[in-house]
This record gives sequence, structure tokens and C-alpha cells, in this order.
Amino acid sequence: MRTALVTAVAGAVVAFLLGLLTFGVQATAHPHDVPLAVVAPPPIAERVAAAGSAEVDLRVVGAEEARTLLADKEVYGVLEIVPGQATIRLNPAINPSGTQVAQQVLTGVAQGAGLPLKVEARAVSAAERTAPLAASALLWVGGMVAGLLFVVLKGRKLRLLSSLTTAVLVVASVTGLLAWWGVTFNAEALGFLLVVAVSFALLQAGLFKHLGIRAMGILGLLYLMAPAVAGQVPELLNPVYKAVLWSWTPFRFSTEGLRTLMYDGSVSTEWWVFGGIALVGLVLLLAGQKTQPDRPDGVVDVGVDEADRLPRAERQHTA
Repeated sequence: MRTALVTAVAGAVVAFLLGLLTFGVQATAHPHDVPLAVVAPPPIAERVAAAGSAEVDLRVVGAEEARTLLADKEVYGVLEIVPGQATIRLNPAINPSGTQVAQQVLTGVAQGAGLPLKVEARAVSAAERTAPLAASALLWVGGMVAGLLFVVLKGRKLRLLSSLTTAVLVVASVTGLLAWWGVTFNAEALGFLLVVAVSFALLQAGLFKHLGIRAMGILGLLYLMAPAVAGQVPELLNPVYKAVLWSWTPFRFSTEGLRTLMYDGSVSTEWWVFGGIALVGLVLLLAGQKTQPDRPDGVVDVGVDEADRLPRAERQHTA
């Protein structure tokens, strides 16, 4: 009876926590203070500024400033209004969820002004929209599976070599898959992908070294909850999820960094983030040797001699 009750409660608690950390992100998503820029003559600009709401942050700026803000990803979209015409400009390097909200809101503004509308944006395929988050998740899964098999197969040596080899092969696998979907990377994006893969593989190998198969409790949970957050933009997230999950998840940095580099942008913070993760993983790998190999079945080798079932250190040899 006790076992039945404990297992039932455990299942309910795990389901609640996973729902809270994964599906809860999408269930509570709602736009707030989404930054948008509008370029318009004074009379229209005044009406636009007065039409602000809690969902969007409409900034009335000059044409050059608006394009700079869009290029720097400070706004999700720009609406330029000239006599008789309205134009929406979007940046493909920005999260698609953000650009979708921007286009909907700015279209409404243009229609309210009674102007014909055109959209200027680089065409982005479904595969290109999916690729940054998909690549990040697959790199994590590849390193995690390799690290887990290293434990299950009772690997003892060359864990570092295994991690680096895993990173290279997983990057090759992911880029091949994306190329099949029609997505190709420039040299800098490919280099960034390799850095991400190395950092993930080193961190996972370090955790597996010290925790054994129990590391799956941490790595598996990170995989389940992080992609759900990384696929959103902060202005769509519930403030609690933004602070507790989005602010630190490495999937967010890898997804945003790769998307930026795909469209010839530049990143800086992301290089430092994954360099730091790789360093932590390397320290874990080099921090001492386990006194016994990883055993997936939980059996601990205490050095018992098979012949007489006594510890070898205490075994007495007769003359």
C-alpha cells in the first residue's frame, strides 16, 4: 500500500513540475512591451504615439534610427509611413515569434491610417525558422546520448577524446540534416555551431564522470524545459518564466546566436557564454579520477577476491 501511494504521488509531482516548466511557458505567453519603431510625418506620428498599449512599445523615430534599431535587434519591426504609402520592414535574424507579432501590430497601424501596405523582408523558409532551435537541441541530445553510452558501456579512459569526437561528429550530422532541409551555414555560423557542440559535450561528460547515470536527471530536465523557453521572445513570456528560465538557459544563447550568424550578423556575448560552459566542463573532466568505474547497475566494486570472497588487501598467503 505504501509503495503504491508513494509511486502515485511521485508520478503526479513529476507531471506537475514538467508541465510547469515546459507547457506552462506556452500556456502563459502573452505580449507585453514588444518594442516596435514607427517613422511617420508629425500628424500621424502623434496619433501613433497616442495609440500605445501595454502589449506594445511604439517608438516614433527617424528613418535612419529606425533602421539601426532593426539591424541591432532593438525592435522587432519598423513601419515607415510616407504620403500615400506604408512599408513594414522586418529582420530575418530576429526570432520569428517576435516578427510575427510585429507584423500583425504594424499592419493594424497602417490599416488604421488608411494606407496601402507593403512588406519588405527577406524570404525565410520554414526550415530556416526551425534550424537555430533544432540545431541547438540536437547538439545537446547528441552529446547526452554519447555520454550516457560511455557510462553504460563502462568506459574508463579517453572520456575527453570521446567528448571532442562526439562534438565534431554531431555537428557533421546536424549540418548534413539541415542541408537536406535546404539550410546551409556560412563559415562563422558553422564555427559557432562547433563551439556550442564542444561546450555541451564537455559539460555533459563532466557531469557523467562525477554523477554517473544519475546525471540524466539534470541533463534530461534541461533538455525538456529549455527549448520551450528558448523558442520564445522575452516580451511574450510570463515575467516569472523570463527571470527563472529564459535569463540563463544556454539554449537561448545558442539559438539566438546561430540565427544572427545565419544572416551575416555578429555576436559577442554568445562566444563568452559557451567558452565559459566549455571551461566548466573541462574542469569537471580533469577534477580528479573516480575511484571506481561508472556502473549503470549501481554495483560497487569493493575489491573482493573471487576465490575466497575476502578483500584482496586482507587476504593471507600461506607458505
